[in-house]
Amino acid sequence: MKNGDQTRFLFGISLHRPKWQQFLICSFGFFFGYLVNGVCEEYVYNRLQFSYGWYFTFVQGFVYLILIRLQGFTMKQMVNPWNSYVKLSSVLMGSHGLTKGSLAYLNYPAQIMFKSTKVLPVMIMGAFVPGLRRKYSLHEYISALLLVVGLILFTLADSQTSPNFSIIGVIMISGALIMDAFLGNFQEAIFTINPETTQMEMLFCSTIVGIPFLLVPMVLTGELFKAWNSCSQYPYVYGVLVFEAMATFIGQVSVLSLIAIFGAATTAMITTARKAVTLLLSYMIFTKPLTERHGLGLLLISMGIILRMLPDTKPSPRVQVSNVNVKKSKAFSKELERVVDEQDEEKKPLI
Repeated sequence: MKNGDQTRFLFGISLHRPKWQQFLICSFGFFFGYLVNGVCEEYVYNRLQFSYGWYFTFVQGFVYLILIRLQGFTMKQMVNPWNSYVKLSSVLMGSHGLTKGSLAYLNYPAQIMFKSTKVLPVMIMGAFVPGLRRKYSLHEYISALLLVVGLILFTLADSQTSPNFSIIGVIMISGALIMDAFLGNFQEAIFTINPETTQMEMLFCSTIVGIPFLLVPMVLTGELFKAWNSCSQYPYVYGVLVFEAMATFIGQVSVLSLIAIFGAATTAMITTARKAVTLLLSYMIFTKPLTERHGLGLLLISMGIILRMLPDTKPSPRVQVSNVNVKKSKAFSKELERVVDEQDEEKKPLI
């Protein structure tokens, strides 16, 4: 457990609990929020043919701000400088907009295929982000690879039954993928460097700084006026968008809790597993045919999840000496060596 986890809350629920309870609570909130989000997105984009990703993200941002204010958060509670969120917000809003906008050129399962590979670049980039320098075991990489391959097989099978691929969509979703890889690690770095950072601060600052970034592409592409006119003709779309934003808000705060407690890579694994569940719901709700390739993909996904749940067989060191303190003080290191020599001479265990 990282520093500061004991005082972390999720919608009034204390996360000062065993790790398995933290995992279940945060995962439940995440799955609920994003499963509802997935159904709403496919309905709006595929059934209604409304492909206004930037505009919908813009509306979602204002819903977030209202919900965060209702949670009692104010700017006086901030513990990080604003410049920490400018870079984060530009990446976040760009990722959201490109992801939603890509649905105009890719079918929903095809988008899931590309987004499912996020876990691998997140793990790779984690080794280079200052403040993290994460290293992962071979079995963690294999688990992530099984998840990715399984989802790719699943969605490639879908491309045979309902193809909707475009190079523009591939470029857009690839850009979102790169942004996502940076985003998760940067969020984890902020939580790690300053454990007092709350999920509400992270989401509030990212949203309020990011909303202006959306105006530029909306105006340049003319999407702002097209979306406004289209939604004005069908006002109930705003109801769907608000409902989706409320559900996604729960999922987003839960994701931030997972990042703060378990790290960006573990969170990426969970979000990848969620995509498999979203795909199944997509097929069940919208009555799409399943093939043998779908079954093989689901098998690999299950294997990846099971492998990730297995404990690491690498033995942990017996001597639990604080690495941070040893590095901080040369005097402490010399004193520790002296104590070890004395204990060896007396033939007593170190601990």
